[in-house]
Amino acid sequence: MGSYSSPPQPEVLPPANDAASTRRRRRPSWADSPATYLLVGINCAVFLAMVARGCSVWMPTLDQLMFWGADRPDNVLLYGQWWRIVTAMFVHVGILHLATNMWCLWNLGLLAEPLMGSFGLFAAYILTGAAGNLLSTAKNWMYPAHDAGAVVFQAGAGASGAVFGIAGVLIVLLRSKRLPVPPEEVRKLRKSVIYFAVFNLVILYLVNFAKGITGVEVDNSAHIGGLLCGLLFATPMVPRIGSPRGEFQFKLRLTVALVVLLLVLFGFYVANIAPPQG
Repeated sequence: MGSYSSPPQPEVLPPANDAASTRRRRRPSWADSPATYLLVGINCAVFLAMVARGCSVWMPTLDQLMFWGADRPDNVLLYGQWWRIVTAMFVHVGILHLATNMWCLWNLGLLAEPLMGSFGLFAAYILTGAAGNLLSTAKNWMYPAHDAGAVVFQAGAGASGAVFGIAGVLIVLLRSKRLPVPPEEVRKLRKSVIYFAVFNLVILYLVNFAKGITGVEVDNSAHIGGLLCGLLFATPMVPRIGSPRGEFQFKLRLTVALVVLLLVLFGFYVANIAPPQG
């Protein structure tokens, strides 16, 4: 995917003789997008901890993934390990999986955080990632794989559901006419995000078609769940840039409460799905 840059914010230029002091007062770059740095840092720290404890850099085993918090329908629905819905979005199946997800998260996060604030981005990551993992749990519970007639549940891990969720948020927020950016530039950014979401979904479906050759299978239900939740998450919101602070804060709190309620209700529904027949 291509990289994206954050939309510029209006600023008042200092007098020429004060330029040096302004440069000295400028915040470090991480302070402009702390949630993006934090989320990438947590994901990388978890992977480094996995490797330090003996996990393969390229392909951790199923037992290793489950130990570190990967998601699997039977663990969630039979043993009540609902915390895996959240922890799974910080666990990755090897360094290539981590690198591709972090590259996408980095670029989309730096674009989204100025529009929705640090709390908004962090909440969007957690809630859309949870939505993707819940949908994945439901799908894999109802339609499990089979091996020699026995039911086999697949494990899910990775930040990609949350990454698609942030893309969904951007698709909605970049429609705003309040952004202090030329409309043509905003349209280009929004098209880029839409192309990212569509292109990656198509590629990942093609990967599944080639499963017999590559041995790799991608859980697209997590991606679709994250994307749909991201679209929902952003619908009641206005971008932080260009909107009154009070209006943005109110709509952000309302949005988080609404999405949490819907996820809880969906979780109750998933918990009551009849177990599959072996």
